[in-house]
Amino acid sequence: MNGELIAVLEYLQREKGIDKEILLKAVEEALLQASKKSVGPARELRIDIDRKTGAIRAIASLMVVENVVNKHDELSLNDARKRRPNAQIGEAVDVEVTPANFGRIAAQTAKQAMLQKIRQVEKNMVFEEFKGRAGDILAGTVRRFERSDVIVDLGRLEAVLPSRERVPTEEYQPGDRIRAFVLSVAESGHGTDIILSRSHPDFVKKLFALEVSEIADKTVEIKGIAREAGFRSKLAVWSRDEKVDPVGACVGMKGLRVKNIVRELSGEKIDIIRWDPNVRQFVANALAPAKIKNLTLNEERHSVKIIVDADQLSLAIGKKGQNARLTSKLTGWSIDIEKEESVELGFEGKVARAVKELSAIPGIEAEVAQLLVKSGFHSFEGLLTVDVADLAEIVGADKADAVSKAAIAEQERREAATGGEPTPE
Repeated sequence: MNGELIAVLEYLQREKGIDKEILLKAVEEALLQASKKSVGPARELRIDIDRKTGAIRAIASLMVVENVVNKHDELSLNDARKRRPNAQIGEAVDVEVTPANFGRIAAQTAKQAMLQKIRQVEKNMVFEEFKGRAGDILAGTVRRFERSDVIVDLGRLEAVLPSRERVPTEEYQPGDRIRAFVLSVAESGHGTDIILSRSHPDFVKKLFALEVSEIADKTVEIKGIAREAGFRSKLAVWSRDEKVDPVGACVGMKGLRVKNIVRELSGEKIDIIRWDPNVRQFVANALAPAKIKNLTLNEERHSVKIIVDADQLSLAIGKKGQNARLTSKLTGWSIDIEKEESVELGFEGKVARAVKELSAIPGIEAEVAQLLVKSGFHSFEGLLTVDVADLAEIVGADKADAVSKAAIAEQERREAATGGEPTPE
């Protein structure tokens, strides 16, 4: 038993990388528990295994006394000096108390202790190996399915690709080789739990970091990503070096780099966009190739209103609103896209619009605006060229002066707003 124990421990150290000393201490602890039944209540009992020969001894530390009252805890001075000639009363002396049948108990206990310790050490080793892998991409083989979760064999252990982290357009079969993003690594009672994802936006970011050397060396930076897994992703990129085109670097020669990533994502479309600190330009870049006619920012509501030609509306919004939705996620601004009204207003529509614009000027009431429009004044500019006397014939002497002053005040307000430049028609 003794020689075999050391041989087994040395074999495990070579093959599994488990330190022999760790296993020896585990065996000693297990034997200590087992020996308490066979040895009895000996004082400060311990198990000692010789590191070279494997010899196992049970040792008790007994107190030297003149008259022994408790043989499990005490040793007479004469017996103590047989073991240690200079022993004195009150000192502790080690005494071997190994029972005769201890070899059989030791063999069975050692085997169980080693198996248990090996499992524990292997779990710890696996956790230590994988605990820093969160955020990495790992490759494995689809092993089986548990409900709608996919169990992936990584070699040393199995990981889980939950149904919520799967791409809805992908189907897997046992034996398929897949790559996935490591969401988390945690230690549990039964080992190491690794959660994978193929739908997370960071999976796309990591694929680009692996494929594009400029991203790996931080020349090109991914500023943002919006993804609808299995369908489309939008990636905003920026370069620290003006000489490096961030979009071109990600696309690669003849589109090779992005094609490799699209292939890994089972055909998912990827839009690579140049990031811009100017929100207007960034939104315009994100909506390309749709052409924007007008763009208005609302800082308070953190929203963007976009006007496009009728033939660009469907392109800007995208299939089922996907392009607008991803642009909103990417930029962080709420996006509202409308088409420009191309149908000419009828006569009544033009009149109503003119009345609305004039009545919006402080000092001009809606009734007065209707009278002015009926007399041919469709904008405040026309009021600047007419005499107050002529206005009096239209709206009455009591309101003519107020209308003239309101038109002048509106002109001054608009000039101040445009820095003195003429207000565009």
